[in-house]
Amino acid sequence: MPAYKIAAFYKFTPLDAGPALQGRILDVCKAHDAIGTILLAPEGLNGTIAAPPAGLDAVITFLRTLPGCEDLDPKYSEDDDAPFLRMKVRLKKEIVTLGVPGIDPSRQVGTYVEPEDWNALISSPDVVTIDTRNDYEVRIGQFRGAVNPETVSFGEFPDWYRKFRAEHPDKQVAMYCTGGIRCEKSTAFALAEGENEVFHLKGGILKSLETIPPEDSLWEGDCFVFDRRVAVGHGLAISGYTTCHACREPLSPGDVASPLYVEGESCPFCHDVTDAAQRARYAERQKQEMLAAERGERHLGARYPAPEAE
Repeated sequence: MPAYKIAAFYKFTPLDAGPALQGRILDVCKAHDAIGTILLAPEGLNGTIAAPPAGLDAVITFLRTLPGCEDLDPKYSEDDDAPFLRMKVRLKKEIVTLGVPGIDPSRQVGTYVEPEDWNALISSPDVVTIDTRNDYEVRIGQFRGAVNPETVSFGEFPDWYRKFRAEHPDKQVAMYCTGGIRCEKSTAFALAEGENEVFHLKGGILKSLETIPPEDSLWEGDCFVFDRRVAVGHGLAISGYTTCHACREPLSPGDVASPLYVEGESCPFCHDVTDAAQRARYAERQKQEMLAAERGERHLGARYPAPEAE
């Protein structure tokens, strides 16, 4: 049995998200040897944590006692190695940062579309499909014909959407994201902007890749994920990507083979936009990570999985 069970989860529900609740959650996580990150905000919680299997189950059981979290439905995976360094519970304004006040997915959200029905919807000439993820995620894969907003962060999406909608007023809109959390926010935003109906893929790309056979899927490429796998394909098979420690871009084997790639320092996507001083800092960080690994330790500067927050 793997040493660690991992849970990724989110829930939009009104919470008294202050230091008292933060402390309660942190105490329970530490009591069960959990590590990872939970984001806590008045609109809900969003996290990815790992623990020995019995400990993780105990933490999830506790989280389900919080108001509105009775049906918390984590996505589980396993790992032989500790995927995180420590346990953090962070207080935030939003669990996924859109930056528009008053958007509340617990009150109104778009129409869910099951993965089995997704192809028919997005193949309609009357529907425009929008990828709500950021540009570095879209670069390695998306649904056929989807629009890429070319955003750097999710907070850029509202302004992009308003402009796009003004230019395409007559189309029905279908949205998707990695696991569903951003579409909860983006469809709630679209409805608040005056849309009568907006659709989104239930369970996100990951649920579609898990349940729809490749020959029946309109997904093309790979899906960036916010954990150590970096990217997955159909059947959630690991795709062989890594990430650049300098800029966080996902890198294919071809990118790693580029002369512009130096482990821990640069890659084809950031080499020309970083200066020598920055690359020297990255090189020193990489050196310290390697020395820590040789000692059997985890270095504080290493990158670890995080909740899908932006």
